[in-house]
Amino acid sequence: MIIDKNIAKYSVFSEDTLRNALRKINDNKERVVFAVGETGRLDGVVTDGDVRRWLVGTERPDLDVRVGTIANRDFLSVRIGEDRHKIEAMLSDRIAFVPLLDGYGHLVGVARARRPVIDIAGFRLEEHSPAFVIAEIGNNHQGSLDLACRLIDEAAAAGADCAKFQLRDMASLYRNSGDHTDASEDLGSQYTLDLLSRFSLGVDDLFRAFDYAKTRNLVPLCTPWDPESVAALERYGVAAYKAASADLTNHQLLTAIAETGRPLMLSTGMSHESEIIEAVEVLKRQGAQYVLLHCNSTYPAPFKDINLSYMDRLRAIGDCLVGYSGHERGFAVVLAAVARGAKVVEKHFTLDKTQEGNDHKVSLLPDEFRAMVDGIRQIEDSMGSTDARALTQGEMMNRETLAKSLIVACDIEAGQEIADDMLLVRSPGKGLQPNQRAALVGRKSKRAMKAGDFFFPSDISDSDARPRPFSYRRPWGLPVRYHDYRSLLAMTNMPLVEFHLSYVDMDAALEPFFDQPLDVDFVIHSPELFAGDHVLDLCSLDEAYRAQSIRSLQRVIDLTRTLKRWFPRTQRPMIVTNVGGFSMDAHLSAAQIAHLHTILDDSLSKLDMTGVEIIPQTMPPYPWHFGGQRYHNLFVDAADIAGFCQRHDMRVCLDVSHSKLACTHLKTTFTSFMEEVGPHVAHLHLADAKGVDGEGIQIGTGDLDFAALAAQLDRLSPKASFIPEIWQGHKNDGEGFWVALDRLEAWF
Repeated sequence: MIIDKNIAKYSVFSEDTLRNALRKINDNKERVVFAVGETGRLDGVVTDGDVRRWLVGTERPDLDVRVGTIANRDFLSVRIGEDRHKIEAMLSDRIAFVPLLDGYGHLVGVARARRPVIDIAGFRLEEHSPAFVIAEIGNNHQGSLDLACRLIDEAAAAGADCAKFQLRDMASLYRNSGDHTDASEDLGSQYTLDLLSRFSLGVDDLFRAFDYAKTRNLVPLCTPWDPESVAALERYGVAAYKAASADLTNHQLLTAIAETGRPLMLSTGMSHESEIIEAVEVLKRQGAQYVLLHCNSTYPAPFKDINLSYMDRLRAIGDCLVGYSGHERGFAVVLAAVARGAKVVEKHFTLDKTQEGNDHKVSLLPDEFRAMVDGIRQIEDSMGSTDARALTQGEMMNRETLAKSLIVACDIEAGQEIADDMLLVRSPGKGLQPNQRAALVGRKSKRAMKAGDFFFPSDISDSDARPRPFSYRRPWGLPVRYHDYRSLLAMTNMPLVEFHLSYVDMDAALEPFFDQPLDVDFVIHSPELFAGDHVLDLCSLDEAYRAQSIRSLQRVIDLTRTLKRWFPRTQRPMIVTNVGGFSMDAHLSAAQIAHLHTILDDSLSKLDMTGVEIIPQTMPPYPWHFGGQRYHNLFVDAADIAGFCQRHDMRVCLDVSHSKLACTHLKTTFTSFMEEVGPHVAHLHLADAKGVDGEGIQIGTGDLDFAALAAQLDRLSPKASFIPEIWQGHKNDGEGFWVALDRLEAWF
């Protein structure tokens, strides 16, 4: 059982609205809130089940109803301080929370079953959460508030979640009241007392440092070394406590911390296992929330003595989340600890390892700490799950290029039975994989095939997507190439085509493909890759590279003007382009992005865009280039896109798949993105999206709500044209496009 005294996350005022109560339920992730009166007296309990029952029983639900009117007033409660076993007995599968009240009926705590979930100032620590990264400043501020604030600044810049300090009441902590001149003390104690006498912050300055940490979005925490320090920190209102390894056997101090009801992170260095077990029992008796930190208390700790495998045993002993507090050289061990499941990691932090005091020597400098945090987040991203393995988007691209396919060895007619000797295995891997050979043999061919044609998954399934006339409220078309646009135009009634150019197309003679004017509109999609592995980048910091990109895009513009003679309906053809702005190893800062925009502005000014409209494409946060992942920085964020359009009086091509991925990455809603970007949309690429990098997937197989999107587009961008841009949708005579168009017709 856990006794949680952080009642703010559980409580709402009875006079508040149900809407706000639902927000609180969503935020605390506990599926319950407690309705209290203005004096703090508990009026009732509201669970998500109570809300569902109220919704079902109400003809016209109003989320602005007072939460007190639907609260369940028939609830179990108990007086704070009641016997622990009695409270535990009240918890069951049906009753997950028991409110704890004082003598006046005020809500002062909540008892709940013990489980590995802890909240620290908005950070929710659980099995699959990111690690909570502590920059242990300790006394590395050398007793200077100014230096403490500099350390906080650097910790924030290095990606820490928390800046942690230490507090001692010297008079009560030491038998000699902390007299560093006491000649009777051993040399080690005398050295420590001398450092503490010179390098400690007073309580007032410490609390000023806490306040400053909050302004830098860091959680300020502290290690108290005595009950008097706990009392002082309670007066301030810290979010949680850290107890040092040296106090694991100090049950009086552990009890004082546990009685605050705040989470505790307890280091387990310099301790026998029996002592760890005793400490856990003390904390459990108090209903404490705790994380046990594996630790070796030597400075620096030899790698051979660290024994990270003990984290597994520590997790079992504590029945809790575990973490790691490290004193070893470097930070490789911290990364390994995170890979083993550490949910809290702590490393000492300094600006100068040569300063006086033994903590500096085992501390990380800001650049080292930043590298550690980056490594932690990369490891967390890479951990994944135990679900069945699936191909990533990048792997699918490489499989297309590198794997093998089943092809037909001879011409066959529709309806002809497929024999084994009709099949060959050849590269590339854009068709049915060779392991499906047995499933293909004995089937009747769905279509007439020529020698060398690929088989596809639909050849061994009941899928039968076919082209037909489609009806939409806005202009639409398909992505095409020079060699296939005529055949696709003959299959359906599309009013436009979007040519996806390759760099080879830039030098191709047009006459073999165009011989008479066409009664459709056209859009051009500029190549992203040009000859010599040159990826178009109008924002490149390399002036020669940028100049080549400008020349390449100008060639696309010139070609578009030439193509216009065959498409007289299109007065000002649109050119979809990715303008660049990607980086290899990480996303760029706001200042770096602003600089890229300045470069982009200059590049655009050098283009002759007479008679055409450049529409930059909205981009995903992690684009795929050459079968590998990069980081994109421009046309990802809604405000960035809208600002560009307003500044240049330009429009964009909204790739809804790209932008849904961007919203997931940025933790913003796609609805709000559309409200900001929608008025600037000239043309649409429609595909579904999954996660942060699953782009171009079939409609209805990802995270997008196409019904809501269609409604917003009708209001914000009613004239914007679209194509379905399904990855590899052109295969098998456009099979993927026909499936997408079938599904989109219901909404568009």
